[in-house]
Amino acid sequence: MHIHIKHLLVAASCFIAFSAAAQTTDIVSPAPIAEAIHKQNIGRIIFLNDTIPVAQIKEADIVKELVLNPKNNLSMCAFMGNSLTNYQHQMAPELNVAQLNEGNFQFSFLIDGKLIYQENLHKGAGYNYLKNSRTALRIKLISTKHEDMWSRYLFGRLMMRGGEDALTTGPHTLQIELRPYIVTPTLKVGDVVAAGDLKIIIKPAEVKDVQIQAIKPNSGWTVSKESYNKKLIEGMNEKIAQNKFKNISGLVVIKNGKLLIEEYFNGEGRDTLHDPRSVGKTFASAVMGIAINEGYIKSEQQTLSDFYNLKAYANYSPKKDSITLKSLLTMSSVFDANDSDDNSPGNENNMYPLNNWVKFALDLKVDSSKQAYQSWNYFTAGVVVLGDILNQKVPGGLDKYADAKLFKPLGITNYKWQYTPQNVPNTAGGIRLRALDFAKFGQLYKNNGVWNGKQIIPKEWVQKSHSKQIALPVEAVGPGNYGYLFWNKTYTINGKDYETWYCTGNGGNKIFVFKDQPLVIVVTATAYNEGYAHSQVDKMMQEYILPAVGE
Repeated sequence: MHIHIKHLLVAASCFIAFSAAAQTTDIVSPAPIAEAIHKQNIGRIIFLNDTIPVAQIKEADIVKELVLNPKNNLSMCAFMGNSLTNYQHQMAPELNVAQLNEGNFQFSFLIDGKLIYQENLHKGAGYNYLKNSRTALRIKLISTKHEDMWSRYLFGRLMMRGGEDALTTGPHTLQIELRPYIVTPTLKVGDVVAAGDLKIIIKPAEVKDVQIQAIKPNSGWTVSKESYNKKLIEGMNEKIAQNKFKNISGLVVIKNGKLLIEEYFNGEGRDTLHDPRSVGKTFASAVMGIAINEGYIKSEQQTLSDFYNLKAYANYSPKKDSITLKSLLTMSSVFDANDSDDNSPGNENNMYPLNNWVKFALDLKVDSSKQAYQSWNYFTAGVVVLGDILNQKVPGGLDKYADAKLFKPLGITNYKWQYTPQNVPNTAGGIRLRALDFAKFGQLYKNNGVWNGKQIIPKEWVQKSHSKQIALPVEAVGPGNYGYLFWNKTYTINGKDYETWYCTGNGGNKIFVFKDQPLVIVVTATAYNEGYAHSQVDKMMQEYILPAVGE
C-alpha cells in the first residue's frame, strides 16, 4: 500500500512539473482585465446596440434579441482572457511578434447551429498594437451611420454569402465563434477564445410591400402586356422590404421596347431624380460619339496634345503627347492612376478636394510600366478630361450641346448635372435622372442609337462602345470586358447565357443593355460605399429578375 501511494505521488509530481514546463509565458503584455463584467464573462461574446466602453457596459445594455431592420444597430464585445498575440504565441512559441502579427482572428458565423460563413480576417484588420494588447474586442456589425469599418464589411459578407437566405421569416439563433489563426507559413487555427449567440427575428413583410406595383399612367412608355414570373419579383420585393436587399430604390424593366416592370422602394418614386454616381460617365461617351459624328472632334484617336499644351503641366513626358481619347474611354491610358488603389497618385479621392480637376489629371506622371490599351485601371479623372474637351469643342458648351443632341431627342427634360469647380458638367458621374429616363438611355443603345426613327448616336459608335476593347482584370473586378465607358459581363442562368453591356455606379446603380435578349433593365440604389452594393444587384439579377423576365 505504501509503495502504491508513493508511486502515485511521484507520478503526480511529474505531471505537475510537465504541465508547468508546457505552459507558455506571454510574449507581449496584455491589457489588464480590471472590470467586473469582463472577469465574469471571459470567453463570452455579448451583443450591444453600440460599441460601449467596457467600463460602462451594464447588464441592461446586453442585447439578447434583435429584430433585423434598417433602423437597428448591432455591436459585439468579445471578452477574452488574453490578447490575440498571446493566444497565437501559445500556438507557435517559436514565432516572434512580427510573425504572429501576420495572422489575425478567424470569425465563424452559425445560424441555427449551421456554419454559414467563416473568414480569416486579413492581417490588416486591426492595428498590430491592438492585436498585442487588446483583451476585449469591441466592434460594430450593423450601423445606421455607414462607417467605413472592416467589421461592418465582414458582417455584410456574411449576409451576402448565405446569411440572407438562412434568415427566413421567423426567429433564428446567430452564433459567433472567435479563434486565433497564424501563418507558419501554413495556416493554423487555434481553439475558440470567445463565443456568443443572439436571437434574431425576421418579421414578415407587409403584403403591400411584396405586391408588384401597378404601372401608373403617363410613363412615356407603351406598357407591355407580356407575362413574366410574378412570384419571383414578389420574392425579391419581400427581401427588399425585409432589408435583405438593402437600399434598393428602383427597378425598371423594358422588354421589346415596352415597359414591363416599374417599381420604387425606400421613399423614391417615378419623379425622383436619382444620383447614379459613375453611371453618368457613360453619358460622356454618348456625347463624344455625337460630337465626333458632327465633326467637332475628329475622332477618338486624337491625342491630348491636340487640346492642351501639355508642357504647361507638371511631370511632362513625350508619352503624354500620344495619349488618345480612346485610351481614356477604355480606361487604358498610361497615366499613373488607379482609383482601385488608395495609394495611387491619380486616385479620384486626391482630385475632389482640389479646385481644378483637369489640371490634377494632366499634372499626373505617366507610368512607365503601362502601355496604352494593354492595362486597364479605373481612372475617373480621365473622364473629367473628356468632359472638358467636349466642353471646349462643342457649340455652346457641353451642357447645352448634350441637352440639344441627347436629352431633348429622348424627351428627357427633368434632369440635373453636377458640375466641376470650373462649372463644367461633371462627367465623372452624378448626373441625376428619373429611373424611366435612365431606361431611355439604355434603350437608345439597344436600338443601335435610334430613337423614334431618328439616329441620335451613330450606329458605328454604339458598336464600338459595345465592343470588347480591353479585358477587365479578373483579380480586381471579376471576369468581363470594357468598351467605351461601358462594362461587359455574362450571367448564366439554367445553362443559358445573358450577355450584357452595362453602366455601373457606386451604390449598386446599373443600366443593363442585353446583347441577345430584348431587355433593358435599370436598378437604382443608394448603398453608396457599401461592400455589398454591387454583389447584391448581381444576386437580384441572377436569382430573381432575369429568371422572371428572361426567355
